[in-house]
Amino acid sequence: MPAITSSSPGKIILCGEHAVVYGAPAIALPVFQLNTKTTILAQPSAPEGKVRMIAPCIGLDSDLESLADNHPLKATTALVMQKMGVTRLQACEIRINTTIPIATGLGSSASVTVSLARALSAFLGNPIPDELVNQIAFEIEKLHHGTPSGIDNTVVTYQVPVYFVKGEPIEHLKIRHPFTLVIADSGAASLTAETVARVRERWLADKERYDTIFANIADLSREVKENLEKNDLNQHGELLSRNHELLQALGVSTPMLDDLVNCALQAGALGAKLSGGGGGGNIIALVHHTQADSISRALEQQGAVRTIITTLAPGRGA
Repeated sequence: MPAITSSSPGKIILCGEHAVVYGAPAIALPVFQLNTKTTILAQPSAPEGKVRMIAPCIGLDSDLESLADNHPLKATTALVMQKMGVTRLQACEIRINTTIPIATGLGSSASVTVSLARALSAFLGNPIPDELVNQIAFEIEKLHHGTPSGIDNTVVTYQVPVYFVKGEPIEHLKIRHPFTLVIADSGAASLTAETVARVRERWLADKERYDTIFANIADLSREVKENLEKNDLNQHGELLSRNHELLQALGVSTPMLDDLVNCALQAGALGAKLSGGGGGGNIIALVHHTQADSISRALEQQGAVRTIITTLAPGRGA
């Protein structure tokens, strides 16, 4: 049997993070410059059922059966087999490689799960549909993040921009006009489960204040959706910057993220905000494509450990 491969992209949250957990809309975009690739190779000479799992991104090289049942990779494998009615895997080697930095808000956990689920189902002879891949990935996101909204696994599974409202049908966004973003990695880890939990504690302590912030973020996400139809880059930038101010009010930004946002604006960005859980991770800046390189350099000089320039074009994700 030839090697089976599957790849899936990273993602960014354009607007609406944290509020999306409480039912507000959010917009997420796939990022194809970042990806996870899973390769599965049958090992006919190995003992029956022996599965070797190799994931250099997390320093893993182990037999699958030796992993804890709640290990995300083992849990993904078990869920795929359960959904397909399979009780035993043919001996194989599963290798997972990703270019997505871990714990930066770029969807590494969802990307790994989606890539692995698709490769496994193909290896078992019956590739599963996107809806089932998305369901499996959402269950695994709970192991990673506690109470995820479901937006990460959705955008990574379908690989298109999405307007996401928890519990409602998925709405794929049609991008009519291209725009360019610079993604800047602060170098600090963004542990989504921790930041989501902290926001929840604050919400429980002061629901009126936090419900108001969530409502303002919801209104802003709706405005961003409408603005994507108009191609008003200046207004789009203002909306992103307003979203950052609301995320600051939630307490999920940091001095480093604020410095990167301010640096991007001073270098000529139309708007900028943190993207993802906060507490570290990335910022995104909306830029004129002719200024993308200079703004990237400014952000790296400010301390970003890496930058990515990505363009969202009609008919494709970022």
